[in-house]
Amino acid sequence: MQAKTAYLLAILGAACWGLIGLFVQNLYEYGFTPWEVVAIRSIFAAVLLLAYMAILKRDVLKINWKHVPLFIGSGIISIVFFNWCFFTVMEQANLSLAVVLLYTGPLFVTILSRIFFKELLTLQKGIAIIATLIGCAFVVGFLPSVNSVITVSTLLIGIGSGFFYALYSIFAKVSSRYYGALTITGYTYFCAALFMLTTSQVTTKLSLFLEAPVLFNSLGLAIIPTIVAFLLYTKGLSHVESSRASILSTIEPVVAICVGFLVFQDVLTIWQWVGVCLVIASIILATTSSSKQKQKKTAQARVS
Repeated sequence: MQAKTAYLLAILGAACWGLIGLFVQNLYEYGFTPWEVVAIRSIFAAVLLLAYMAILKRDVLKINWKHVPLFIGSGIISIVFFNWCFFTVMEQANLSLAVVLLYTGPLFVTILSRIFFKELLTLQKGIAIIATLIGCAFVVGFLPSVNSVITVSTLLIGIGSGFFYALYSIFAKVSSRYYGALTITGYTYFCAALFMLTTSQVTTKLSLFLEAPVLFNSLGLAIIPTIVAFLLYTKGLSHVESSRASILSTIEPVVAICVGFLVFQDVLTIWQWVGVCLVIASIILATTSSSKQKQKKTAQARVS
């Protein structure tokens, strides 16, 4: 797969994540809690993916049992705990702060990728990460003025959301050495679903799923910002450095803001548009610097 195609897949996957608000807000109106929405997302995604795999792609169901810890890592340690940290900050502070702290993820991915995968820490990559953090802060309205006062515990939990969010890129990167995107995504959400079934109260509200809007939004949540998003991102991740893929994923809050602007008639400030431009610039910087490095390596190989 060409690098440009891999970048496009990662960006499209992250863009699908940005559509999550279209379905979550509707489920909240029916009395579901954030933790229950996480359960709905995980359970519906796991059922749909495993059913599809069992009927049409049985060969991708085969895994080596020694790799189960990788799926537990991406499904429970990453997906579940990043959601818990994210929703806790939303409850204790506000959504804007939660999003900003969540997108410390690329910084953690870059550090962890350097440790585990020996990926280079380049100047361009560092600038892209800084631009990403500042851009996301502008996009969600946390900058230029900080109006919220948070406790140390809330701050640490928020940083934890970025850390656990980053772990998906690490676990999935290792899993991609042995399995395709469908297998990784399917077993990731299978592990997450088992965990959420035992820790949420969603099973006490089964009657609500008989209502068409609830079923429609549950399926939409499971398919578009979950299955499609993770399949695309994981497929792109298998051909791109983890640190670069995490920078590309920051298109998500930009898409979320644009959805609010186009669908819910939200009004964007000049600073939010500045943030959108910074995030897009960081993505361009991350991809172009990678292309230059590959060209340099190719030239050196030819000389030698």
